[in-house]
Amino acid sequence: MLTIRLLGPPRLERDGRPLRAPRGRKAWAVLCYVLLARRPVPRKHLAELLFSDAADPLGAVRWTLAELRRALGTPDAFAGDPVAPALGDDVAVDVRLLDADADPAELLAIGGELIDGVYVDACPEFESWLLVERHRIAARIEARLRQAAVGLVAAGRPADAVAYASRAVAISPLDEGNHELLVRSLAMAGDSEAAQHQIAVCEDLLRRELGVEASAALRDAANVGVGSAMVLPLSGRAAALSQLEAGRAAIAAGAVDAGVQCLRQAVAEAARGRDTALQGRTLAALGMALVHSVRGRDEEGAVVLHEAAGRASAAGDAPTAVTAYRELGFVEVQAGRRATADAFLASAESFAETDGERASVLAIRGMNSSDRGDYPAAFAQLGESVERARRGGDARQEAWSLGVLGRAHVLRAERSQATAALDRSLELVQSQRWLSFQPFPQALRAELDMSVGDLDAATDGLERAWVLACQLQDPCWEGMAARGLGMLHSGRGDHPAATQWLTEAATRCSRVSDRYQWVHAHVLDTLITTALAHDEVDRARPLIGTMASLAARCDLGELVVRAHLHRARIGEPGALAAARRLGADVDNPDLTRMLRDAG
Repeated sequence: MLTIRLLGPPRLERDGRPLRAPRGRKAWAVLCYVLLARRPVPRKHLAELLFSDAADPLGAVRWTLAELRRALGTPDAFAGDPVAPALGDDVAVDVRLLDADADPAELLAIGGELIDGVYVDACPEFESWLLVERHRIAARIEARLRQAAVGLVAAGRPADAVAYASRAVAISPLDEGNHELLVRSLAMAGDSEAAQHQIAVCEDLLRRELGVEASAALRDAANVGVGSAMVLPLSGRAAALSQLEAGRAAIAAGAVDAGVQCLRQAVAEAARGRDTALQGRTLAALGMALVHSVRGRDEEGAVVLHEAAGRASAAGDAPTAVTAYRELGFVEVQAGRRATADAFLASAESFAETDGERASVLAIRGMNSSDRGDYPAAFAQLGESVERARRGGDARQEAWSLGVLGRAHVLRAERSQATAALDRSLELVQSQRWLSFQPFPQALRAELDMSVGDLDAATDGLERAWVLACQLQDPCWEGMAARGLGMLHSGRGDHPAATQWLTEAATRCSRVSDRYQWVHAHVLDTLITTALAHDEVDRARPLIGTMASLAARCDLGELVVRAHLHRARIGEPGALAAARRLGADVDNPDLTRMLRDAG
């Protein structure tokens, strides 16, 4: 078996023994680019990308491809034009370890970034591509490590989870959620001293590097268990069901803390009995509450939901399995971990039986597709979700799916279609008195009013969305509403107020550890656009770096392109060419117009 290792310092191995590396300083760059490309690569593109300084660029491409065939011992590979790998079944590529069905233990051996140590001079477009790929692949490794750690904690094997959580922290040390997962693993493994040390390390790091304090969830993670220490006067099924209903009712009434406490007790009572299905139901209810009702608790919620999924699957409780896997998918979508989100949502879909269940899963799938910039998939998934929700009589699900569908049309500047979707979403929201969702479609609808010059309607909608979002203390909705108010002031020519609102939007939407990363990147895009419109390059430059890294890490395809467009505006070489290459994979007429107008 021939193995191509691109993660860390690149190398070739046959049956575990090292082989001679291909000659030519750009050979690894060509190999990496061709193997990771979404489709076969034209030779002319390789020549422009990596050999434009050669006397005979196409000749340099031919020589490099021939050298790769010699080094790999694969005479039929990398032939033709466009160039496809065609490596065969006896060749393994370590990047495929990132697939959902690969053994996560192999990820622990990976050290370093993609083709670590390979640098190519005077090839700015390739360097831009490589930077994006390094962020994207590092994020995929981190997501798989986290998934493995969460699964082991939920399965009662926290000591085994420590290694995976530690590697996730090493990859992304400023992500508080990674530290929280490690603290939870250590505490549940019985190593309270190491857990407390990790808390101190995280607190110091966040304070020093980001100037922020760690959330309460970090310290709470050191408390072992989900509520096993709680003892009630009653025990058994009746007590668990009573606490389950009480918890749900309290959360529905807005008494979140009391509701979560009841659900923790329901989990503790269900754990005393042998009713696996009831254990799954109580865990799923608690997990949903932690994810949707308590800020900064997605890490704990994911562990609880993972355990719920296992219990429900074992008990043959399909509806609860759908709920647990769907919510795990939702957590991953918000965090920008696309591959693990797809895996959880595929599991949810496999259990779904009713229109309502399928509608809820398709809605999250559509959100994931829209976030990554895959609009054809998003429209298909969200459209089907709306229809199934309507057939099933689930007005809230229909409103939610229409809101996300409307967002996709807004991003593509399809005003009529966006208006129809958002007006219907708001109509359903108001009929259901669903205040906790209202700011999202309301802010988007106000943006449409702005686009046609109806500033009075836009002002009213955005101010209402802002006030309600603040009352709900929802970081995502606060960010969306504040962004709209910033755009409104910018349109009126009040640049200082616009900057103030957009800065506030960026602060609000990123103030919790389990933030919705798409909203954060979307707000940064608007803040940068406004700064560059007023020639504030020094202000925009660090924001562009933050946005580019965030968009690449979270696989936000369209926002990666927009970040490259911003880089082109401040004069970075190769940025516009990279934006155009990447933009070819995003079906958005408005983005196409921006790329055309960029010069």
